[in-house]
Amino acid sequence: MAGVRFPDLQSRPTEFLDFTSLTLDEFPQLVPPFEAAFHARMRAWRLDGKPRTARRFTVYENCPLRTPEDRLLFILVYLKTYSLQVVQGRLFGMGQSKANQWIHALLPVLLAALRTLGDAPARSLTALAQRLGVSEADAATVLTPLEEEPAPVVAVPTAAPASPLLPMTGRNGASSAPKTLRNRQHVIAARKRTTPSKTSCS
Repeated sequence: MAGVRFPDLQSRPTEFLDFTSLTLDEFPQLVPPFEAAFHARMRAWRLDGKPRTARRFTVYENCPLRTPEDRLLFILVYLKTYSLQVVQGRLFGMGQSKANQWIHALLPVLLAALRTLGDAPARSLTALAQRLGVSEADAATVLTPLEEEPAPVVAVPTAAPASPLLPMTGRNGASSAPKTLRNRQHVIAARKRTTPSKTSCS
């Protein structure tokens, strides 16, 4: 099953930016640390997340993500679009279960590569202040959300016109249907009569 590959998008810079949030000039800078982090992970772990005990990782001919660029493209597209795994798999020519394995293998690899470059997301105000080279108070101003404009006030008519749908609509909030208590004797007896036994053959 064929899928999206780096050479397919290399000739379309705008589409590449839409898929990954990186330009074609930025992308190659991330490939070497990403690939180094990938091989470091694959020396210790298998693709299915279990510890590696026997043979070393090798890229097979039928591997859906054979090149470092394809592996990086795969995880960047996933993070940008956050698609369902079945969609991500279909996009890159693999099934959902294999896409799941690649996602879980490549997310820590990307984080390790970003840490190597000093571009990993800051997880605290102190770390952000150190990265920006400012005080924590100044860094806090970066995080302060902009004040939102108040929503316009819309006048609500006091008397609603008569509507034929009004009598058909139910109460707002909780359902007005009577509740069936499933632990009542007659309900339990009815379930036993209508639900076939799990051990019976039908």
